[in-house]
Amino acid sequence: MSEDPLVIFTPSGKRGRVPAGTPVLTAARQLGVDLDSVCGGRGICSKCQVAPAYGQFSKHGVTVAEDALGPWNAVEQRYHDKRGLAAGRRLGCQATIERDVVIDVPPESQVHRQVVRKAAAVRAVTMDPATRLVMVDVAEPDMHSPTGDFERLRRALLDQWEIGEVTADLPILSRLQPVLRKGEWRVTLALHQPREGAPARITEIWPGFFEGPLYGLAIDLGSTTIAAHLTDLVTGGVTASAGVMNPQIRFGEDLMSRVSYSMMNEGGAGEMTRAVREALDRLSVEIATEGKIDPGQIVEAVFVCNPVMHHLLLGIDPVELGQAPFALATSDSVEIAAAELGLTSVAPGARAYVLPCIAGHVGADAAAVALSEEPEASEDLVLIVDVGTNAEILLGDRNRVLACSSPTGPAFEGAQISAGQRAAPGAIERVRIDPETKEPRFKVIGCDLWSDEPGFDEATAATGITGICGSGIIEAVAEMRMAGLLDTSGLIGGAEATGTPRSVAEGRTHAYLLHDATESGGPRITVTQGDIRAIQLAKSALYAGARLLMDERGVDEVDRVVLAGAFGAHISPQHAMVLGMIPDVALDKVTSAGNAAGTGARIALCSRAARAKIEAQVRRITKVETAIEPRFQEHFVAANAIPHATAPYPHLRAAVPLPELSFNVGGGGESGGRRRRRRSG
Repeated sequence: MSEDPLVIFTPSGKRGRVPAGTPVLTAARQLGVDLDSVCGGRGICSKCQVAPAYGQFSKHGVTVAEDALGPWNAVEQRYHDKRGLAAGRRLGCQATIERDVVIDVPPESQVHRQVVRKAAAVRAVTMDPATRLVMVDVAEPDMHSPTGDFERLRRALLDQWEIGEVTADLPILSRLQPVLRKGEWRVTLALHQPREGAPARITEIWPGFFEGPLYGLAIDLGSTTIAAHLTDLVTGGVTASAGVMNPQIRFGEDLMSRVSYSMMNEGGAGEMTRAVREALDRLSVEIATEGKIDPGQIVEAVFVCNPVMHHLLLGIDPVELGQAPFALATSDSVEIAAAELGLTSVAPGARAYVLPCIAGHVGADAAAVALSEEPEASEDLVLIVDVGTNAEILLGDRNRVLACSSPTGPAFEGAQISAGQRAAPGAIERVRIDPETKEPRFKVIGCDLWSDEPGFDEATAATGITGICGSGIIEAVAEMRMAGLLDTSGLIGGAEATGTPRSVAEGRTHAYLLHDATESGGPRITVTQGDIRAIQLAKSALYAGARLLMDERGVDEVDRVVLAGAFGAHISPQHAMVLGMIPDVALDKVTSAGNAAGTGARIALCSRAARAKIEAQVRRITKVETAIEPRFQEHFVAANAIPHATAPYPHLRAAVPLPELSFNVGGGGESGGRRRRRRSG
């Protein structure tokens, strides 16, 4: 008696013998091969396409004959006529194994396909979303077997998909009967299963065969802005991105102001919760419109946010986060109905997942950065700084990871700056100052030309030059320091001391005139002494937080620095270093990770394994609480100098000029600005 045919699947390498006539899809399931299917083998969805290989395979010890698979059948022909099958492809649910065969499962046919997160890290994320599509045929009701439609649906899932425990919320139950009858007892379900072996929940239902795609929202809920990415749950690709200002700003620009508002106003926390939930629901509609999809195809949302935003999103009063010991109501991840968070425009059964928090002041956004950047896998000591109104800072390597947050305030985002504005067309985003002439040139958002290049005025006529955004003010201050307009302590020199009329007197201090369009009715944009102070306070908080983590690790330097955050992606490493925002390191060791928290949200949206990983990892991260660390103030004061009062910054000084200046400001604007070192003793 001859042996059963041997089937070898690539790229997994899984192999086994199956009886002749076994469908490829059935063999794949028996051998644990990652072959997709929505329709359950009915030849409808085409997700199970495979590519058989013929000829001699010495590596596998088999020779595959042309008739190794059963003949092309009518179902495959029908699908090919309607939608087309690529040459050499077969439908795994229709092709049968007749003789020894090698079968390749292409990436698009794999359930847990890998997608590259970003070229710089070349790290693949294995697609394993919590929500997937399955199609079932449900038995029609029978007078002699009086069971409910939902009970027969559950039976069909068990028989056809081996899915046991299944639940559905009331919005789904209320639509079940008409959808079943419209689909003539064939329906497609969106099944949410937060982890392998957990009960499944039906989150959406369609009549007949619905091939999707399904979408999820990855949302970075920040203090100042809300960024959302509409993500395909099959490919992991971003279909659309959108952002809005966090409406809670009217209750306070920084987190502690919002906690204070909750403390001082009865029902204040509820007001802030309603405001942000309404904004999120509007954003979900806007991003669906931009992505040209039905909002009902959005079946899941993942949130990352700092602890105060975390509590306000969930409807929890953040009052305890405003006082020691900064206790969270819960630090675990939260899995909840999206409708409970005010997302009423998406699929009625959509689910939401909020990443775990690390500590009372280190939130789910920091956890998302850790998930994205993987400091625990780094061979060298890496400092990761997510720059924003509240900076999240991670320091670690394979041995240990530490985390803290630092209240930098909104100055880095253009707030509290005299001519500051959000990053929008017309805002100055790049600045250069000639160290000899002290003359500036700049770029504005929406124009690729520098201000001293031909055509700049025409190119910016529509937007105008409206103000200066966060990256612009950072570069302006750093350029002023390198050009000798600003001394180590952060004082702006007067016209006599600096040698330029652009140093203009403003009372007892000075300002640097960056752009003056008053003659044509435009704005007069200056960098004032108050602007310098706002940037100094923000950067000192950032540096002090990083320095505390370095103290905890017992080091005075790091191997590399990663700047993260939507804002961090636009910061020039050189200018950040001149300011002293980050510890000294070779400039080529400072890189940008873009919006790492948003990327972490996308990874968690696409992968249940990633959720389990970060839930375990946050418990291994060492938390450092800046609010109670006695050395924070010491580091903060030393970091007020530009770049620093005591840290030598050898890498920086080898790369850029830093004039050693000390301006004496006193006796009014006209006489200020002389250098002390010019006085004879």
